[in-house]
Amino acid sequence: MNDDWTAEPLVLNFEHLARSDVGLVGGKNSSLGEMVRALGPKGIPVPPGFATSSYAYWHYVDANNIRGKIDELVNEWQAGQQTLAEAGHAIRSLFLRGTWPADTAEAILSAYQDLCDKAQVDNLSVAVRSSATAEDLPDASFAGQQETYLNIQGREALLDACRRCYASLFTDRAISYRQIKEFSHASVALSIGVQQMVRSDIGGSGVMFSIDTESGFDKVVLINAAWGLGENVVQGTVNPDEYQSFKPLLSNKNLSPILSKKLGDKSIKMVYGDKCRPTRNVPTSRAEQAAYVLEDEEILQLSRWACLIEEHYGCPMDMEWARDGSSGKLFIVQARPETVQSRRDTAAFKTYKVGERGHILTTGLSIGDKAVAGRICLLNTVSDMDKFIDGSILVTEATDPDWVPVMKRAAAIITDQGGRTSHAAIVSRELGIPAVVGTGNATYVLHTGQDVTVSCAEGDSGLVYDGISEITTQMVYISELPSVRTKIMLNLANPAAAYRWWRLPVDGIGLARMEFVVSNSIQVHPMALIHFEHLKDGEAKREIGKLTAGYASKPDYFVDKLASGLATLCSAVYPKPVIIRMSDFKTNEYARLIGGAEFELKEENPMIGFRGPRAITHLATKRGSLWNAGLSRGYERK
Repeated sequence: MNDDWTAEPLVLNFEHLARSDVGLVGGKNSSLGEMVRALGPKGIPVPPGFATSSYAYWHYVDANNIRGKIDELVNEWQAGQQTLAEAGHAIRSLFLRGTWPADTAEAILSAYQDLCDKAQVDNLSVAVRSSATAEDLPDASFAGQQETYLNIQGREALLDACRRCYASLFTDRAISYRQIKEFSHASVALSIGVQQMVRSDIGGSGVMFSIDTESGFDKVVLINAAWGLGENVVQGTVNPDEYQSFKPLLSNKNLSPILSKKLGDKSIKMVYGDKCRPTRNVPTSRAEQAAYVLEDEEILQLSRWACLIEEHYGCPMDMEWARDGSSGKLFIVQARPETVQSRRDTAAFKTYKVGERGHILTTGLSIGDKAVAGRICLLNTVSDMDKFIDGSILVTEATDPDWVPVMKRAAAIITDQGGRTSHAAIVSRELGIPAVVGTGNATYVLHTGQDVTVSCAEGDSGLVYDGISEITTQMVYISELPSVRTKIMLNLANPAAAYRWWRLPVDGIGLARMEFVVSNSIQVHPMALIHFEHLKDGEAKREIGKLTAGYASKPDYFVDKLASGLATLCSAVYPKPVIIRMSDFKTNEYARLIGGAEFELKEENPMIGFRGPRAITHLATKRGSLWNAGLSRGYERK
């Protein structure tokens, strides 16, 4: 290292950085600089800020004479003379006891004062984030390995948060992760990003991918959203809303290509705290839990930004966004390359089929597309990980980076909380193991020693079945599929599974049965939605109430879900044709829908009775109006 630190930049404003500066300020900060510099002029707003350089890190290390001590402690751990916990704690203590070189402290505080002056706010609230110089490379996510501190205000609080960021380079999990990925501890430095906070504590925030995170389908944008600051979404401590939009049609301002919206329970939100605890979690209100965080136009705006960012970087992207509750404005606060699907083998894929199944114990979001059978090991806290048996199925409330060592030993993971962009989901994908996240009740309905089958191979819902089922697999090598003159088209029933097959060289969808869209996606009888207030079945009313939360009216749920299911099927093979067969429901099949028993005849032979179009128009023309409205809206989304 150069001993003349005055010759090297210690702090750089985001607008002076580019993505080629990853060695200087890490992947996270170089990407922020790239967006401010190159994408700001294109209308993508990024909160202002600055980054400390890797030179500043080494200057701090050498000014406090801890470089040799770090090497010594790491070597002792690798030689088995100290435990990881002992070595990690000792190294972090070296950083936390250190003092700031005067020039580095001055550079940080001067840049912070510039931010305050531009915002015309004394003691501006900032986010302080770690950015390792080896972070967010295409073959490693480094998800959550270093610390982030939110709502930091004032000069002394800022320097303290920066010192803690340096120390977080040597958390136990970060040391372990670098060891696994074969990164030299002595060659990895840390840059600190200091960025003006967006008041998402009174607004909303979340994560966005420019690719389907499970199948790698590259024509959709996936957005997760929750109330308050975004850490709960990233850490998986909340079940967020989930939205998907269709990229090829986003440029047409006359269309609203939102493929799907799923309401999360969003039971808590992170808000500003006080000096002792800058952030804290509080319960959300019933109104917040029942409402979508994003309006349709906001979903489309974020999706268009995702496309611009992906186009600029030339690869699928993982982004974080925030909405300021005071101004209502949206911001992009982070962007980095997606690290799982972008390196997946696209020449072949493996299919999993679950044989005879037991009854469903719990459901959540499916992560990955595999299925496994095994024995449950339920852990309440990470301190219980010594009780975990290798190859078991891990069940816990949520995971954070401290759970990675035990996650690596699991055959599958099941959590109460979390969405597709949570820590549990990201790490499970990287490890190549199936996970079912956001079940809401796994730690209550499952127990240690229980035999279960975990299936993520049946669409976007992950299913946990009772007992051990037989699982068969098949490898499909796309390059070896024969070329034929006959047009080969898919036969699809469940929109949730449509993206599993997008890589196949097919000529479209030859048969999609509308009644399967209803039974898989809607599940509710149309007349039970129209006459909801008059239903006698209390259990049916509770189920319908839960399914239709977030909709202005119950019939809107049917229309929107039908449109969404059809649009999803079409998007999977766009722009190739899709043949939809109109509903062929029989009265006994209608009766099996939620709330349906109160509206259907009991026929001796439903095969020749009120089925198909006759069933749609029977009893009331309102039933038919819902079908027609759903078809119309699906056509508009197409």
